[in-house]
Amino acid sequence: MEWYLKFILVGFSIALPVGAITVEMTKQGLKNGFFHGWAVGFGGMTIDALLILALYFGFAQILSLPYVQLPLWVIGAVFLFMLAYDSIKNADKDITMAGGKVNRSLAKTYRNGLLVAVSPGNLVFWVSIFGVVLADSYSQSGQASFIISALGILTGILLHDVGLLSVVSITRKVMSRAMIKWTSVVAGVMLFGFGCYFLYEFYVNVQNVL
Repeated sequence: MEWYLKFILVGFSIALPVGAITVEMTKQGLKNGFFHGWAVGFGGMTIDALLILALYFGFAQILSLPYVQLPLWVIGAVFLFMLAYDSIKNADKDITMAGGKVNRSLAKTYRNGLLVAVSPGNLVFWVSIFGVVLADSYSQSGQASFIISALGILTGILLHDVGLLSVVSITRKVMSRAMIKWTSVVAGVMLFGFGCYFLYEFYVNVQNVL
C-alpha cells in the first residue's frame, strides 16, 4: 500500500505543470462542463497507459531513437496547430452555459485528448523519466511492483484531473459567455505556442543528428 501511495504522489506531481493537455482540459471544461473536460484527460491517460504497456514490453529503446522521435515532433506540432486553429475559430461556438444542454460529442472531445497526448514531449517524458522509474521498480521487485507503480501513477494523474476540473466547473458557473469565449481564444494561442515549441525542438534535434 505504501508503494502504491508513493506512486500516486509521483503521478500527481507530474500532472501539475501546465501543458497542452491541461490547457485543452480547462477549455473544454469551461465550454461544456466537467465530463467534456475529463474526456480530454481520459484521452491523455489512454496514451499514458499505452506507453506504460510499451515500456513493459521493452519498446522504450525504439521510442528513444532520434529517427523515431524526429517525425513525432512535427506530427505533434501539426496536431496542436489544428487544435489551436479550431479553438480560436470556434471560440464562440459549442459553448454551453452552466445548466444548459451540451450538444458537443464526448467522442470528439476524447479525440482531442488523444491528439494532444500523442506528442513527442509526452513520449520522451515517459521513456526518459518513467521508463527509468518503472524499470527500476520492475528490477527490484518484479512484475507485481511494476503494475502497482503504473497504477499508482495513473491514479495520481486521475486525481489531478478530477481536482482541476472540479475547480473549473465551479468557476464556470460565474463566467459569462464572453469570458468563456476569450478563454478559448487564449487557449488556442497557448496551444499554438506549444506547437511552435515542438517545431523548435524538431529543429534542434535535426541539428544534433546531423
